Amino acid sequence: MNKDKKIATRQSFGEMLLELGNENSNIVALDADLSAATKTSIFAKEFPNRFFDMGIAEQDMIGTAAGLATCGKIPFVATFAMFATGRTYDQIRNCICYPNLNVKVIGTHSGITVGEDGATHQMLEDISLMRGLPNMRVFYPCDDRQTKWAVKQATKLEGPVYIRLCRLATPTIYEEENFEFGKGIMHGDGTQATVFVAGDLVSVALEAKDELEKQGVKIRVVDMPTIKPIDKEIIIKCAKETKKLISIEDHSIIGGLRNSYFRGFNR
Repeated sequence: MNKDKKIATRQSFGEMLLELGNENSNIVALDADLSAATKTSIFAKEFPNRFFDMGIAEQDMIGTAAGLATCGKIPFVATFAMFATGRTYDQIRNCICYPNLNVKVIGTHSGITVGEDGATHQMLEDISLMRGLPNMRVFYPCDDRQTKWAVKQATKLEGPVYIRLCRLATPTIYEEENFEFGKGIMHGDGTQATVFVAGDLVSVALEAKDELEKQGVKIRVVDMPTIKPIDKEIIIKCAKETKKLISIEDHSIIGGLRNSYFRGFNR
């Protein structure tokens, strides 16, 4: 892990969206008056005719994206996670997920890391909301390279995708792109506990793992960039090999990563 090289995952999203836009002219971007913060502005500068600022009208943005998807476009819609999933839940449910349309929803500024923007902008329920929807896949990448992989993967998956991103810059954890959709990444082989984690807290968990090892406590950390579908196999493996299963997450304990892995056996 490189703690000196920090990049916000929303920045990584903007950069990869531009790269994919150069490769595929069907990719379009929609934003709700927050393009500077969500980094869709990077795409908008290069492709102004394929970028749509919908203003503070998030429900309309989702409906427009659904219409574009029916015409063969691949819409990426972006705004703060609170508005991307909370204000638009009805439209995502009925206009995108039920008809299984090819729309990618990007929620930035998730969890409480949005900090000074206050409680109205802090989103602790978005994973729960998106996990429960039919046909929806959910990503929660932890660093620059993993985010770029998730955005690329989203374009390869036909149907709805939700990608949860953070506001603050996070350390670089992965130097190479060696990820697999629906699979967790295990760090270490300690047997005293397994810590399941995703997103911005992966770096925190890895630091804790190193500190605990100095104290003679050997654990393993499992990074879960794909929340839905969940990696059942790695959960079973860790349940058999370690004494405790622990999750840490910047999300409500209800419906988040913890519920994903305990309920994942039925998926």
